[in-house]
Amino acid sequence: MKESLSQEPEHTENVRTKVQPPTDASIVASNAIKYTAYIMLLFGFLYFLIAYLAPML
Repeated sequence: MKESLSQEPEHTENVRTKVQPPTDASIVASNAIKYTAYIMLLFGFLYFLIAYLAPML
């Protein structure tokens, strides 16, 4: 037969970790990486336009 669902659940301890907000240095670093990627994509697109599409004109 099925076991009764009225059994007490196992006791689990609540583990709290201290969440720290991001520091200014980490925000600056992540923004630098993001904008560097944007610039690299822009130059890659411009290179594609000049190297492949410009000769067709």
